[in-house]
Amino acid sequence: MGSLQDGASDGKVITCKAAVAWGPGQPLVIEDVCVDPPQKMEVRVKILFTSICHTDLSAWQGENEAHRAYPRILGHEASGIIESVGEGVTDMKEGDHVVPIFNGECGDCVYCKCDKTNLCEKFRVNPFNKVMVNDGKCRFSTRSDGKPIYHFLNTSTFSEYTVLDSACVVKIDSEAPLKKMTLLSCGVSTGLGGAWNTANVKPGSTVAVFGLGAVGLAAAEGARTRGASKIIGVDINSQKFIKGKAMGMTDFFNPTDLDKPVHEKIREITGGGVDYSFECAGNVDVLREAFLSTHDGWGLTVVLGVHPTPRMLPLHPMELFDGRRIVGSVFGDFKGKSQLPHFVKECTHGEVNLEEFITHELPFSQINEAFQLLIDGKSLRCLLHL
Repeated sequence: MGSLQDGASDGKVITCKAAVAWGPGQPLVIEDVCVDPPQKMEVRVKILFTSICHTDLSAWQGENEAHRAYPRILGHEASGIIESVGEGVTDMKEGDHVVPIFNGECGDCVYCKCDKTNLCEKFRVNPFNKVMVNDGKCRFSTRSDGKPIYHFLNTSTFSEYTVLDSACVVKIDSEAPLKKMTLLSCGVSTGLGGAWNTANVKPGSTVAVFGLGAVGLAAAEGARTRGASKIIGVDINSQKFIKGKAMGMTDFFNPTDLDKPVHEKIREITGGGVDYSFECAGNVDVLREAFLSTHDGWGLTVVLGVHPTPRMLPLHPMELFDGRRIVGSVFGDFKGKSQLPHFVKECTHGEVNLEEFITHELPFSQINEAFQLLIDGKSLRCLLHL
């Protein structure tokens, strides 16, 4: 899987396979890369499982300036084992089971010490960052000529080995199944946390979820586990309603099949609108429908989808005077290092159904096929085995 240069001990360069992006929309190339040892407050992780989400797809397609840095190793949803740790790392050791997080937590800054946010001053999600925070350099390089290969979202998991800041790695229970824990790196934590932490869905409440990918279904799962009485799914792909129904959603609308805006239909069946809506499509027109689908006076819309276009919020400030609110949520408002281990235990004990999210499994060598499954709308999460 990987080989050490100049001996088999810590502090050496590893040569391993990685899926390298050389340009927007170009097929990823599985090739040998060199992975440097971890520096101060960094760890090197042996990736065992990784998966693809729409953020990876957007980056692969080069949809905005932040993604156009090549060559680059994408990927941010994964699980693995600590191979080695750099100077100063005391909370993890070789052999620990871990999941990477794109939204880090140093634990020391004013943001990390504030209970009102899960952002970190130094290691928060930053799509423009393409190097390590510690020294501004890359830990990946091409084997042929030693040229740097850029990082992605603090993680770069499309590689058999990767180097991360310790603030972006969470140690988890060794008994937790790593295959399932991969999902907690991004999609499931984002959606479910949006329902639990950001919205704080109450028992008996009504919910609408716009966009039934993994994040949307995770938001629905979060609402279900909180006792929501009605969970409405909205998507232009009616095939996704099958999975939604299996996961406890109660009603469905395909906007292309309606003779009126979907928010009007939702208001009709809920007596004025839902208590909570979740926008998981990354589309501002969908966001407006989600906003208008909530009940005036108290409705809350949570933005979970990544919006790659420069278009602004599609609402007038005076519309907020009707009592509807709108808020964004990063990583489901989980503080990764301090709160995710408890979430792992809840998932391990069966409180959250993770099996339904893994629709396909492929070897790492078929990563381009996994991307195509996502593009075609056939997969929620395709798990890649390294």
